[in-house]
Amino acid sequence: MKETQEVKIVTADPSAIGLFGLAVITLVASSQKLGITQGVSLIIPWALFLGALAQLVASANDFKHNNTFGATAFGAYGFFWLGVAFTWLIQNGIFGEKLAKAADPKQLGFAFLAYLIFTIFMTIGAMETHKVLFLIFFFIDFLFLGLSLSTLGIAPEFGHELAAYSELIISLLSFYGSAASVLNNHFGRVFLPVGKPFGIFKK
Repeated sequence: MKETQEVKIVTADPSAIGLFGLAVITLVASSQKLGITQGVSLIIPWALFLGALAQLVASANDFKHNNTFGATAFGAYGFFWLGVAFTWLIQNGIFGEKLAKAADPKQLGFAFLAYLIFTIFMTIGAMETHKVLFLIFFFIDFLFLGLSLSTLGIAPEFGHELAAYSELIISLLSFYGSAASVLNNHFGRVFLPVGKPFGIFKK
């Protein structure tokens, strides 16, 4: 009779680096939406390396933890920032003027709408993780609602403002969440509280 052995791969919790990547890119991107900075040229590198790569690294390691929720969240938003970075490259003519002129912003609106739908059900899942993560997802909902309204031309000014301030709040909450993940683990105690799960869907 053959015996089956299960090998456990021990990896550190990747949430801190994933949330840090999210915090950095949303802070930089919100500065442009709020009119503090101009253009996207120097947002693109941060979108690629912090928004995309940092979150994809977190996603890959969450898969090793058998954490479907974390792996899906970090992976989906990592790929989102890859998409955004390439969108900006297209709009700025990096792939040629013909492609830039043919760009229809409303297609972005449908992509944002897809991410709004995704984030809504992920927000439900975040309710059973901890309250800081729930708040991050809650404001990501408003970010995508604002982006959808703005790019689809339904309420462009309101949508832009909603997206800008939501993105800034996401950044601040993500910095806190990243710090809590690092310091709570490092000190072996609750140094920065993140709030208990709501306990509605899970026993």
